[in-house]
Amino acid sequence: MIGKPLVIVLALPALLGAALPEPATVTVDLAGLRSHKGLVQACLTADPKSFPDCQRDPHAFRQTVSAQADTIAFHQVLPGRYAIALFHDENGNGRLDKVLMVPTEGFGFSRDAPVRFGPPRFSAAAFALGEGQMATTIRLRYIL
Repeated sequence: MIGKPLVIVLALPALLGAALPEPATVTVDLAGLRSHKGLVQACLTADPKSFPDCQRDPHAFRQTVSAQADTIAFHQVLPGRYAIALFHDENGNGRLDKVLMVPTEGFGFSRDAPVRFGPPRFSAAAFALGEGQMATTIRLRYIL
């Protein structure tokens, strides 16, 4: 049974004449995969402190698709400010492999955020998401 305070909170938008925001679907086209081996691991987060790996964000959206796929979709995403990070897990071990801190597998970020001495900041990769559909392209980069 729902308590009175919870019912009031849930009914508040209707009482004020405001509609709840509609969730969106974010579709990411993958560009520049050097092979179709392995997986592509991706996350979408609204938490700047959890970007780019999203491990500390319990609300992050995570997707894993075959590297043979050309798109990744995140469903039921509420409007807000988000950033996407992804990598090409060519050997399927679930992590971004590195040699001397340099990635040996491909990676990419929303808004094609530049990579200098480490991953970009959330603010460089962040985008505003409204209601409905959104499509973007992320180009994978390979250093080694």
